[in-house]
Amino acid sequence: MGDLFLVRHGETEWSRSGRHTGWTDVPLTEHGRKEARGLVPLIRSHRIGAAFVSPLQRARETAELIGVHDARIDADLREWDYGGYEGVTTVEIQRDRPGWFLFTDGVAPGPPEHPGESPEQVGERADRMLAKADAALANTEGVVVLIAHGHFLRVLTARRLGLPPQHGALFQLATGALCRLGTEHGRPVVAGWNIRPRE
Repeated sequence: MGDLFLVRHGETEWSRSGRHTGWTDVPLTEHGRKEARGLVPLIRSHRIGAAFVSPLQRARETAELIGVHDARIDADLREWDYGGYEGVTTVEIQRDRPGWFLFTDGVAPGPPEHPGESPEQVGERADRMLAKADAALANTEGVVVLIAHGHFLRVLTARRLGLPPQHGALFQLATGALCRLGTEHGRPVVAGWNIRPRE
């Protein structure tokens, strides 16, 4: 069975300033586009069996810039629904909730169309996405690429390793970075993390 390649989208104005960016459809910055283009040699050196991408423009543009033009859009790859914390930084949240931590405390309720997600709910989406990725891996040769968002991909990594969603906190993930999840002796492992081209 092949490996899973995880690609976090390139930088946006909101990611640069630390604002929680769930459903808000902000574009990449020019630096974010450069980050994405820098991954082309790393992606091109592998055979891609299948690719999936979040519906949000920052992920879709990243997919195009890294040369993955036929990725299937999948809503399960969208970022964590931050509810009432959309667009708010951790520092701002902690003024009212000292010690608040996303992966254990979740988010404040948001509007009806974006009520927010618990870590467990994000974990359920990650499990669904992993089932789809595994089906693709079983039916193709090469790697499966998932182009999405930082917090979601961290939870997905935890779930791939058999850990609770909250353990996504252990996997810091930079913008415009590639990660590789593989196997060793039949067990899932992190084979590469925050891979970027050498400057």
